[in-house]
Amino acid sequence: MRKHRYALGATFASLAIVLLAACQGNTGSSGSQSGGATSNLKIGLVTDVGTLDDHNFNQYSWEGAKAGAQAVGAAAPHSVVTTQSADYAKNINSFVSKNYNIIVTVGFALGSDTTKAAKANPNIKFIGVDQGICVDANGNPDSTFACKGDAATLLPNYQGLVFKEQQPGYLAGVVAASISKSGHIAAIGGTATVPAVPNYMIGYLNGAKSVKSDIKVELKYVSAAPDAKAFNDPAGGKAAADQLLSQNPDIDVLFQVAGKTGNGVLQSACDHNIHAIGVDVDQWVSTPDTKACTVVSAEKKLTKAVSDAIQRVNDKKDKGGTITLDITTDSVGLSPFHDSQSMITPDIQAKIDAAVKGLKDGTIKACVETPFGSCDNKNGQPPA
Repeated sequence: MRKHRYALGATFASLAIVLLAACQGNTGSSGSQSGGATSNLKIGLVTDVGTLDDHNFNQYSWEGAKAGAQAVGAAAPHSVVTTQSADYAKNINSFVSKNYNIIVTVGFALGSDTTKAAKANPNIKFIGVDQGICVDANGNPDSTFACKGDAATLLPNYQGLVFKEQQPGYLAGVVAASISKSGHIAAIGGTATVPAVPNYMIGYLNGAKSVKSDIKVELKYVSAAPDAKAFNDPAGGKAAADQLLSQNPDIDVLFQVAGKTGNGVLQSACDHNIHAIGVDVDQWVSTPDTKACTVVSAEKKLTKAVSDAIQRVNDKKDKGGTITLDITTDSVGLSPFHDSQSMITPDIQAKIDAAVKGLKDGTIKACVETPFGSCDNKNGQPPA
């Protein structure tokens, strides 16, 4: 039987999906943070399936678009929220047809349509978040992942931002193994078909094993496809986690890698009085309903990445092709521990610090082969 460790002030309510299908005007400062400079750039952002306020990938990329616009003195950006994957191309074209200068598209699943749009519109700058660019010799999307075309040359107007998710995943695994009392931990991902998800999870497994070689690690996926079930279904995520925990009652740390679906995974962890680890953003801040059991989050610094990419365009320093962001560029890592800081003993902190150092200098490989496979190095994802 689990001992009660967390007192939650409210029960979890599944978040309603807000269906927005048109460009949304957004208020906010369009002034510059860079010495009063101004820019005429028109910036638009297309989300992945879900909502703009998903407390995760879409939202923090959107914050980056706003921050980037403000930094260069451009007008506040506009957004189109995607409600179904069939609308990716249409939503991108809604900005193309209005002569936007920069179009940000959020998520791996938009990569193919972003590639096509970048090739067809060489005078528009595209920023693809979580999109390694894989093209054939003619600059078309390469579904075989042979990637024989040089994306930097063929699509100089398209920055594909990718992150070494295995690195923050590894650090999360170090934390999980260090705080686990039972020696049995788990991670639940949205789908294995989006490389970022298994990257995080394989890194998590390897990080945990670096602390306790005999630790048991369960890796489970919610969906076979990159759909709403995988990333936009909190109730489904909670049900999947509830089932896993009922089958493995000694699991005492649970890592979510499933976007908004994963918010339900966090809720399940809280309901079962175990430790939770968030993903992509600092979920202690972004998902307050579950902060009582969220020890830490494995972060991508999405806001910084998008803002920096916009500023490169404004400064005419942007280059096409896949841009790899990792721990050496301060683009991934662990969030603050907030209320859980007291759990992190000097010994645990020393393990984290050693892992960070090893990941930075290359002596630690977060993405080595495991019984669950290895990280996906296709579609522009770099090896660990």
